Amino acid sequence: MRHYLATAFRMPTWTDTTDGDPEHTAPAANPPAEPSAVTAEPEERERAVEADRAVEAGRSAGTGPSAEAGPSAKAGRSAESGSAVGAVERSYFGAGTMGTPHRDSELRRTFPAFPARGSGGTGEPFAGTWWGNAWVGALERGALDAKRLARGRGYADQGQVDAITVTPGLVLAYVRGSRPRPYRVQVRVRTLEDADWERFLDAAADRPGHIAALLDKELPQSLANCGVPLLPGPGDLVPRCGCPDSGHPCKHAAALCYQTARLLDADPFVLLLLRGRGEKELLDVLSRRSAARAARAASERQPRTLPGVRAADALAPRGLPPLPPPLPVPPHPEQPPVYPSAPGGPDPFALDQLATDAAARAHTLLATGRDPVGELSLWQDAVRLAAARPGSGLTAATRTLYAALADATGRTPADLARAVAAWRQGGEAGLTVLEEPWDPPAGRFDRARPLLLAADLPAFRPWRNRLTHPRGHVQLRLGRDGLWYAYESEPGREDWWPRGTPDSDPVGALTGLALPDDL
Repeated sequence: MRHYLATAFRMPTWTDTTDGDPEHTAPAANPPAEPSAVTAEPEERERAVEADRAVEAGRSAGTGPSAEAGPSAKAGRSAESGSAVGAVERSYFGAGTMGTPHRDSELRRTFPAFPARGSGGTGEPFAGTWWGNAWVGALERGALDAKRLARGRGYADQGQVDAITVTPGLVLAYVRGSRPRPYRVQVRVRTLEDADWERFLDAAADRPGHIAALLDKELPQSLANCGVPLLPGPGDLVPRCGCPDSGHPCKHAAALCYQTARLLDADPFVLLLLRGRGEKELLDVLSRRSAARAARAASERQPRTLPGVRAADALAPRGLPPLPPPLPVPPHPEQPPVYPSAPGGPDPFALDQLATDAAARAHTLLATGRDPVGELSLWQDAVRLAAARPGSGLTAATRTLYAALADATGRTPADLARAVAAWRQGGEAGLTVLEEPWDPPAGRFDRARPLLLAADLPAFRPWRNRLTHPRGHVQLRLGRDGLWYAYESEPGREDWWPRGTPDSDPVGALTGLALPDDL
């Protein structure tokens, strides 16, 4: 108490420091670069500034207790200069600041002065976030004199705003103007009612992203627009300054408002503190509400009983209506569409061939219930596709088809042409007779030679399932299906090609080739 009485009427200067009472020290010459949460005491500063004003009034009148109090004040400062609190404050805030970090609390935060920075252009935003610029916009739209705003912005850019103290509804700082003595400046805003806080907390806890953004020092626009007047509007900022300027706001108050926008950039919880709630209290409430909402959501997601029927009912015999009769099978498959020819595209002839074959197989499967082609090998299917090509003779289109199919199966076009002839003669069985010699059992094969001799034909040479004419130009082959297949070749060349129609009688199989006299 003696210390406060001794220093109550002393004017602050730029060179003197008051270790025991940091509120009366001069502003820092080199403040820190980044704002950090510290403390202050607006009521103590209020009393100190009122005392300074009383001293000035007494000096102007030639009276006052300043002369008497001066030695006591010096003695008080000298007695308190070695205190630990003053040493900590000077090491953090600098020797010439008015910040009081030792008085910090949940609802009181003091931030060191911002350093000077280069002034931006006329149209350049002052703040770096949308909510900081919203604060600046509320200041500029409610100002009455643009020139005072420009001077205040210059003060802020030059770092002439001392440590800033933020409490619910109040921003307080000392601002250095053109005179040596700094001015005490405060800006007031309305705090939120309890009903407004309930709406804000409900909106923040409703979406986990809101809480994550606040923890990341971000203020989502969806949260700021939740129906609660979180950001000020024009006229919501009420400045007050100790200078004789009656402007609204004066340049000192404008400087404090601009620097407050930089505080909001770094930490949106400063805005929430101005509206009446501290950071720790808000995070505790949001944590409890988020946990309660998660518990309710988990209880609502409990597995429900699935709908079903009793097992006895499901297994009980019951009559089912008869299935409707199937639709009649079309008489024949439809023709495929005409495929255009495009450079670099698929061959339209090959597409037509594949589409036609697919339609025929589908029609057979629909009519008979089985696919006769489903178990064929790749070579057998290639022979079948080539044999299905209408016409006789190797035209240009047929040669192209044969070349593609032969290349796909690793055969030559001549092999494919011979196999096609065998397929056309007897289908899959005819192709087997062409490619697979076998040893037939005694019986039908042994009776064939006497039948040929009885028809005045020469004696055929037997080999496995084959009987060959002595002159080597006609051959009969017995298939596993019991039919005889006739083949022809140039004499002495062993170049056998299927000819005629298969028959169960060897003489009948030769009848279609030539007359018996020629054989």
